[in-house]
Amino acid sequence: MGGASEHDNAMRWFLQQANGGDVLVLRATGSNGYNDYMLNQLGVNINSVETIVCHNASASQDTYIHEKIKQAEAIWFAGGDQWTYISYWRDTPIDSLINKAINERKTVVGGTSAGMAILGGFYFSAQNGTVTSSTALNNPFNAAVTVSNEPFLQNQFLGDVITDTHYDNPDRRGRHVVFLSRIMNDYQASGKGIACEEYTAVCMDTLGFCKIYGEYPVYDEDIYFIQLNCELTDGSPESCTASTPLTWNRGGSALKVYRAKGTLSGTQTFDLSDWKTGTGGVWEHWYVDNGVLTVTAGTAPDCATNSLEEFHDNDLTVYPNPSASGVFQLGKGNYLDLVITAISGASISFDIKDNEISLGRNGSGIYFLTVTTEFGAQTIKLVVGD
Repeated sequence: MGGASEHDNAMRWFLQQANGGDVLVLRATGSNGYNDYMLNQLGVNINSVETIVCHNASASQDTYIHEKIKQAEAIWFAGGDQWTYISYWRDTPIDSLINKAINERKTVVGGTSAGMAILGGFYFSAQNGTVTSSTALNNPFNAAVTVSNEPFLQNQFLGDVITDTHYDNPDRRGRHVVFLSRIMNDYQASGKGIACEEYTAVCMDTLGFCKIYGEYPVYDEDIYFIQLNCELTDGSPESCTASTPLTWNRGGSALKVYRAKGTLSGTQTFDLSDWKTGTGGVWEHWYVDNGVLTVTAGTAPDCATNSLEEFHDNDLTVYPNPSASGVFQLGKGNYLDLVITAISGASISFDIKDNEISLGRNGSGIYFLTVTTEFGAQTIKLVVGD
């Protein structure tokens, strides 16, 4: 959710996923204003709402909070400063328990503003404060451009996604493009973006199907789904260096963006299982020349997709992930090639036997497994360590 007042119908959707259970609101500032709103004002039958405000990092060790996470059917992250959430909860029992809730109990999670900013596998940490589009575009390596993929919150459809919020106030498209350029530069990964204008929300189900909420046509409110142009042989930025304005042109089509209006009933949609099927929206091309972002009318991606659905149809899954031992089980499938690289981009040697991959001798850290099948290639982030 984009960061202004909550969209009631999107919140109703969120609460309905709790199936009448318990809702937990986690935040680092503020009070318990969500309690009455969720429990009494939206007309959705749920058992309870409890807000816990974490005032310091030591709260991450509080067993009362741990038990509440274990019992929650829905978890909502409020706004504020995402670095506070990250610095308080990352690599603690809090994020571990939330990830278990998401991936084992299928607990629904959501957030607004900073609470949305922490939901992607990549995220703008704001460790050195916020950054404007102008500052980022004119120096992609400004100290405030802090993009991380240290393991935090995990969701299969958002592993390569970086989100952004308040997209219309101020205009954050430029900095979001810079975040994506840094993901490619720093992690040798093809990131994607999901962005909400202030009064909009994206509601994603367990298959990656998104409903887009807002108040169009009363207000002109948009959601953006951003991806690298898979039609390009080389889609990397022409210039992404320190103290130099970003250039990422690639013939005026460096990025393909699906933009859709949010409506009261969520009638516009987008499918994250293939990143190209949508209803009610339009495709745009985004590119940057010498620090200036340009948006033009675009076309849908026309290339082999790296669809999660196609990979899952071939049972290409990797588990457990993270793996404390560095041993991963690769689901059986018709894969043509496997390559593992470190964050630096260097190739990593590994052992594989009976679809079991062992990275233990390489030590703890983050690695990238690229699996090639007849459908194309998909890169999966592997985490070795607790």
